[in-house]
Amino acid sequence: MLKRTKELTLNLKILRFFLVPSILFSASFFYPLQDVKAGLEFQWDQSSGYRKLKWLQKQSKKRFRNTIYFFIRPIDRNAELLKINLAIPKTFNSTLKKEKISLCKVRIGGFEDRTKCLEDIPADIEINTDESSLRSINIYPYRPIPYSKDSYAIVLKVINPNKRGLYQFHSYGQPKGKSMSSYLGSWTIVID
Repeated sequence: MLKRTKELTLNLKILRFFLVPSILFSASFFYPLQDVKAGLEFQWDQSSGYRKLKWLQKQSKKRFRNTIYFFIRPIDRNAELLKINLAIPKTFNSTLKKEKISLCKVRIGGFEDRTKCLEDIPADIEINTDESSLRSINIYPYRPIPYSKDSYAIVLKVINPNKRGLYQFHSYGQPKGKSMSSYLGSWTIVID
């Protein structure tokens, strides 16, 4: 009788040794794995003149519909802005339409809140395409963007390009009282 109970406990230990890992392994097939986002960003220009600006995109997969928020926070501007210019990289092959581009006062989301446009800012939008295929968007708000504690965003609704990679967008703003635009900063977005 003692010998039989020892065999039974040994068999249960062996069964547990094989059963538990197989259950844990098979459970991963029932629950989809989620991507881990790294907190590392690659920058082309490491000089002191480069300013990294905040941005948010809803979808980073190639050929997916995407909404990209290019934020202009109070710390990013030092005067009222009459004009904003967004330089688009040559390799960002996506169709731009005026009706899919907007400027808004935004609440930047975080851990508990979502990013949300609070108020649309009426503006004239102009898409420029040079012969060298360099594209830019000029945004002329009807009233200057005030130098206040509010954050603003340029919102692009596009279909992501076919090529994966890093795309660096540059921003220039024309302050009130000046005739030339000055560099505001750059955004580096990722398409997987």
